[in-house]
Amino acid sequence: MTPRERRLREQAQRHRLILTTAREMAESEGWDYVTTRRLADRIEYSQPVLYQHFKNKDAIVHAVALEGFAELAAALRTAREEAGDPQEALGAVARAYADFAECGPVLYEAMLTLDPGEDTTGAAGTPAPLAEVLAEIQQAVEPVAAGRDGGLLAEVLWSAWHGLAALTRAGRLRPDPARQRLAALTDALLGPAAQPV
Repeated sequence: MTPRERRLREQAQRHRLILTTAREMAESEGWDYVTTRRLADRIEYSQPVLYQHFKNKDAIVHAVALEGFAELAAALRTAREEAGDPQEALGAVARAYADFAECGPVLYEAMLTLDPGEDTTGAAGTPAPLAEVLAEIQQAVEPVAAGRDGGLLAEVLWSAWHGLAALTRAGRLRPDPARQRLAALTDALLGPAAQPV
């Protein structure tokens, strides 16, 4: 291994360590607890070394959010591909989304609440992991869209799923009927009564 290859590998390892440690700190204490100073202390590097990788905490949150979107896209893809028919696939994707939000609330918060979203101002600037999430939802929607705009319906569903996840996490909705709410939402948007005349 050349000195340059070794240096690049070490940089990649430090980058990974910073993100992993930030996620661990946020999981245990919340994102407010994560500061560049505490993070540098935890990983035993100086703040200038940390700043070689990320310009500030927002940049770290953004990188964590992008990882989260990649993980969410993979979970949605698995749910869609393992389902039997198109209606079942859409329900499976909805449940996978809700499960992801419920099981990883700190990561979900980084993705959809805290991330400054510097690169998400339009389709051309949308980061690939974020675009993959929407694409997975759209692939589940289109087979049951009955000629309607699958992209638009995917955006509406994603918005609604996020709203349900946020309200449930905040304790504004009862946790028990979460699955029934997902099914009712899908039926309302895509069921026979929602079809154009």
